[in-house]
Amino acid sequence: MTTRHLDLGCGPIPRNPYGRDELCGVDLSGDDSGPIRRANLATQPIPFESNSFDSASAYDFLEHIPRVLPTADGQGTRFPFIELMNEVWRVLKPGGLLYAITPVFPSAAAFMDPTHVNIMTKDTHTYFTRPQRLAAMYGFNGDFEVRRVQLTKPDSQRAFIPPPQGWWERVRLAHRIRRGACGHLIWEFEAKK
Repeated sequence: MTTRHLDLGCGPIPRNPYGRDELCGVDLSGDDSGPIRRANLATQPIPFESNSFDSASAYDFLEHIPRVLPTADGQGTRFPFIELMNEVWRVLKPGGLLYAITPVFPSAAAFMDPTHVNIMTKDTHTYFTRPQRLAAMYGFNGDFEVRRVQLTKPDSQRAFIPPPQGWWERVRLAHRIRRGACGHLIWEFEAKK
């Protein structure tokens, strides 16, 4: 059975952290029919069918999705980040995995880029994951379970940063966190359906 992965905001070269057989992407620079589809995920749905991916990823992308926008008629409010998380959950198969890396508060990387409009903390995931799913009050109807939420230092050479193995790696990670060297956060969630 062929496995499929979707990389969000992928640019010209999607990443495949779980080594799936088929790789697709969504980006502003994509086209309408190829493996990299064109969509503005702040305003449009993910252009793939429901329950069609074993995994999805977002590398330095979630911070570019606005939290709040006015509706097209200017009379209401919409929540693009919550809508995107609904879309990610929709396209994942039951048990599908989301792997995301994003800069987080209080790291300077979270604020440095003027296109970062969605500043997250190490606890933002509670809005989308069990048991709280706090974003349900804003229209989130997905359901994710945390596999891992971990501060990290991004590594452009690796598509997947594994969890620390053994006591020495855990001590090294804790030391880097105390020094402020870990300004990004890994989200690894499982879609519950």
